[in-house]
Amino acid sequence: MQIAIDGPASAGKSTIAKIIAAKLNYVYTDTGAMYRAATWLARQNKIDYSDADGIAKLIKQFPISFRVESDKQHVLVAGHDISEDIRQPQISKNVSQVAALASVRDLLVQQQRQIAQENDVVMDGRDIGTTVLPDAQVKIFLVASVQERAHRRYLENKTRGIETSLSTIEDEIAARDYKDSHRQISPLKKASDAIEVDTTKLEINQVVEEILKIIHNKTNN
Repeated sequence: MQIAIDGPASAGKSTIAKIIAAKLNYVYTDTGAMYRAATWLARQNKIDYSDADGIAKLIKQFPISFRVESDKQHVLVAGHDISEDIRQPQISKNVSQVAALASVRDLLVQQQRQIAQENDVVMDGRDIGTTVLPDAQVKIFLVASVQERAHRRYLENKTRGIETSLSTIEDEIAARDYKDSHRQISPLKKASDAIEVDTTKLEINQVVEEILKIIHNKTNN
């Protein structure tokens, strides 16, 4: 069973996908974290963010993996936990550039498809329903206003001890939306058979209930 959840930055994809996966006892796959890990690898090894071959080589050399502890998912590179490191502003600012590199995407998409072939999955990202899992039985496209998404990221950053002004985050999210939707390879777009859910005015539990209804209706028809 494959459930694809796509949408722009801070639309609530990861939060919602984790809850849905837990409720259904499916494997959760955060593809955005994989691209953040690739960006972190480039930064750590002083590789230019445009160097596709260099970054692809690093991914092969230092495998990206996930581990769940106390209901929290950790992102690891070669066994080293980088869950907090990949949420820093310098990674958020550059991940779109790395995610647009063809050889990097090819490598990570192969890994994502392998996970989906071996498990019932809830996978979130920007091109899951269009590129990674085009035959997914359920496709959701989450949206929210830039202002609401910036507010969520601002609160998230505060809990992580990251000080960034709300206006700066709004600008960064708007810029990321443009980059993600205009990149040549696997741009952010709603799959023709995806169901759109606007989370702007909804609480997390309301979004979860809405998506669970969609999954129930899709799998019982």
